[in-house]
Amino acid sequence: MKVSIVIPVYYNEGNLNPLYDDIREKFIEKIDYEYEIVMVDDGSRDDSYAVMQGLAERDRHIKIIRLSRNFGSHAAILCGLSNCTGDCAVVKAADLQEPTEILHEMVESWRKGNNVVLAVRNGRDEGRQQTLFANLYYEMVRKTSLPSMPKTGFDVYLVDRKVINVLTALDEKNSALTGQILWSGFKTDYVYYTRLAREIGSSKWTLRKKIRLVADTLFSFSTFPIKAVLVIGAVSFFGSLIWAVLVLIFKLSGLIEVNGWTTLFMFNLFSFGVIMLTLGILGEYLWRTFDASRSRPPYIIENENEMER
Repeated sequence: MKVSIVIPVYYNEGNLNPLYDDIREKFIEKIDYEYEIVMVDDGSRDDSYAVMQGLAERDRHIKIIRLSRNFGSHAAILCGLSNCTGDCAVVKAADLQEPTEILHEMVESWRKGNNVVLAVRNGRDEGRQQTLFANLYYEMVRKTSLPSMPKTGFDVYLVDRKVINVLTALDEKNSALTGQILWSGFKTDYVYYTRLAREIGSSKWTLRKKIRLVADTLFSFSTFPIKAVLVIGAVSFFGSLIWAVLVLIFKLSGLIEVNGWTTLFMFNLFSFGVIMLTLGILGEYLWRTFDASRSRPPYIIENENEMER
């Protein structure tokens, strides 16, 4: 039996040594089976890769990979899963915000026959703004895309070799790996933990990346954008029809002496906004179709350090 730990790395030079020490103390020294750690540098411009090289020299079970640029966490995790050799793989963040002890619970759950084990947050030692966004995002996903999404979401998870093969075969771009795991429908179990506040460094999870995640989830796993445009178009059509009938009645009744320029302007502006929104959503679908048709790889490996066998 062999367990792989996949760690995407992006500007985490200060976290990596404490992270490895934490994994060694709380996981490696307490197991009686094989392990490997696959670290993927997602185009960091700090000294993260140099620190990874030092860790690989300390432990022959560590494999390090450096991508040519920043492809995003989805691509980095997919790269780690594609290059791991374990019977199952645990995806763990590099920021020390998830307790390492939960890895034991996840592996035990997998050994009982579960293909997927999700580490679900039952609390967060973080700011209100970050917590509010996360809760809104996961509630939106549950309502529009994936009803099986846990209410508080998940970032850490275990997948067995069968699920890894499915994820690497899907070859989807502009998607969310967590959504693909839920969509695949494999037998799933849950373990619970409290997400800790970040103590070293600052998060690179910017507002732009959060918006991108929302868009990827909606366009990849839901028909909500198209349905929303359909509803807006239907409401605007019937609303304008009713308004036109009322204006005609008032005009014939002599209740309108001068046509309202302001009303006409507002109606035209609203109609223009609906049209542009529709074109934007259709353009998003077209761009994603075009991007998939180019068959570009989701990531490019620049350097790779194989483990000693």
